[in-house]
Amino acid sequence: MPEIEYVSDESGNPTAVILPIELCREIESEKETAYLLKSKNMKRRLLEAKERQTGIPFGEAYEKLGI
Repeated sequence: MPEIEYVSDESGNPTAVILPIELCREIESEKETAYLLKSKNMKRRLLEAKERQTGIPFGEAYEKLGI
């Protein structure tokens, strides 16, 4: 993974960070999960979905959604 880059002003004070896109997406995903887990209902739904062993084919899902 590429390194994190720091951007500084003329005085050498850090003003920004450049992140590899993979790391940025990972951080966003972790923040979203943490936000969802704050709700008891969402936590329950996420855990149920994680344990679910069945599903439906994409084509059937598209039909049900009218896509």
